[in-house]
Amino acid sequence: MTQEGKKAGDNHDGLIDRLGQPVNDPHMDLDELLPKKPGDPLVALTKQDLDPFSVEELHARVAVLEAEIARAKAKIDYAVNHRANAESLFKR
Repeated sequence: MTQEGKKAGDNHDGLIDRLGQPVNDPHMDLDELLPKKPGDPLVALTKQDLDPFSVEELHARVAVLEAEIARAKAKIDYAVNHRANAESLFKR
């Protein structure tokens, strides 16, 4: 090990990829985007450390999150269509 406990050739300074771009954008404040409910699972999810996960586990996590996004979008579409149908019913 070299100075500061790094292995020789380890020059990515804690980044998980070799492109040198950090995973977390320091300019984005997720607290502004997320609901302010105490104990909200979305807040816990976004603050979870991803370093311990393998690539396969991260791919599985992304698949689950994409499925949840599709579910949320379907609910939005249903709500919008339901409202539009109700409004058109009352305009007759």
